[in-house]
Parts: sequence; C-alpha cells; structure tokens
Amino acid sequence: MSKYFLSKINIYPIKSLSGISLQSAGVEERGLKHDRRLMLVDESNRFITQRPYPQMALIKVERKDNLLTVLHKQNKLSPLTIQALPYDEKEVSVQIWKDNVPALKYNNDVNDWFTEAIGIKCSLVYMPNTTKRNTNPDYAKNKIVSFADGYPFLIIGQSSLDDLNLRMEVPLPMNRFRTNFVFTGGKPFEEDEWKKIKIGEIVFEVLKPCARCVITTTNQETAERLHEPLLTLSKYRKIDNKVMFGQNMVSDRNGKVAIESRIEVLERK
Repeated sequence: MSKYFLSKINIYPIKSLSGISLQSAGVEERGLKHDRRLMLVDESNRFITQRPYPQMALIKVERKDNLLTVLHKQNKLSPLTIQALPYDEKEVSVQIWKDNVPALKYNNDVNDWFTEAIGIKCSLVYMPNTTKRNTNPDYAKNKIVSFADGYPFLIIGQSSLDDLNLRMEVPLPMNRFRTNFVFTGGKPFEEDEWKKIKIGEIVFEVLKPCARCVITTTNQETAERLHEPLLTLSKYRKIDNKVMFGQNMVSDRNGKVAIESRIEVLERK
C-alpha cells in the first residue's frame, strides 16, 4: 500500500490572483479544469502577474457553476461577477512569456473593474479550447498548457514545506508556491526523485523541478513582499543559479482526482 496521499487540490482560475481549494477536480490535457484559463494583460496585450504587481494578491476569486466573482480584500470596490466561460467576446493575440496565442477579451465593464482594483490599465482574457499553447518540447513533446507559466501541473510534498519551515524563523503557508497538488507522506523533497506517478487512475510524468520567483516572497493576504522563502531556499535548493521547489508534470489522459487519493510511484529517476 502506498504511503503517499493527495492532501490538497488547488486551482487558480485567473492567473496570479487567489486560488481555490477543491475536494476533487477534473484533469485535462492543459491542466486542472478551470485552472488558469483566464489571465490579465496590459495595454500591449502582454500578461501581467504578481512579479511586478504584488497587489494582485489582494484580489480574491470565487467560482460557482459558470460564474466567477472577484472581490478586493482591502478596498471598497463592489464585488464583480462575470461569466467564467465568455461568449461573443473579441478575439485578440496575447503574449505570455515567449508565446503569442489567441484569446477572448472581456468587455470594458469587466476590464475597468480590474484596472481600478490593480491600479494599472489592464484587460481580462480567456483561453478558448481552440487555442493550443505548447509546453517546452525539450521536456514534453506534443503537450499543451493553459496560461500557467510553463506546464499543466505542479506538485509539492507537505514534508518539503515542513523542512523549509524548520529552517526559517517564521513558517510560511503552502499558498506562497501556488501548487496544484500537495501530498502527504515520504521524506522532504521526495518528489524530486519521481519520474512517473499515478494519482487515482491517471498517470503523470514528472518532468522537471520548478524554478521559483519573487512571487513566493509575497504575502498572499496582505501583498507585503519580504525576502523569504527565497533567501533560505537559496542556501540549499539552488541548481544552475535557480531556486527549485516543487515538480512540474503532464498527464497521460483526462479524468478526475480527489483528496485522499493514493499516489503510486511507478518510476523513479
């Protein structure tokens, strides 16, 4: 019997805004269902994130059926409810990292709300099913991804976070790392050794470690930015001058995963 179990499932409907924890989730080729299918872009239609705009952490996202409600945690903006799956919206080309892909842009009422909430001129866009954004073929050929940075799924062991927190004066929550899956069991950073795993009935290929950025230093409740955990992680988790925490994955099929599912390690590196 496996000693690893899925303990948390998270989606982030709008890239770089708050996440939503689920008891179960659909698995699709480009990621968990509803994960990062929406994104905010600037006036040049280039993606924006918490990296330069930590205040994005202050926007909470809630989902019910096909509606999303967004609200600001600090200012008095009225909550905004929008269609999570837009229709009859304008198609534009948007840039995320080096990729330029078609997306659907929401109307001005929606965009005005986000512009006021974040403090910069921006628009909300949606990735339709017809948009195919490829992962890096050096790691995963013929695979697609949502508006996530590079890969459809990210997994981190609870033991890995516990190990990190033992090394710091103030422990940090897992939400600093914006992971899709958290698992219990095993030793710290055991996920680094995995090559292929099975969660429920779905096989995931573990591709590469996740290089961490300044978003991990942003308090997701207050938007305050300090130096941890990158300062501590850099002392023992640096590879090729990049701080690594968590593993990127792709799946072999569509399906469903649920909390407390057993994780079976099929192959190790």
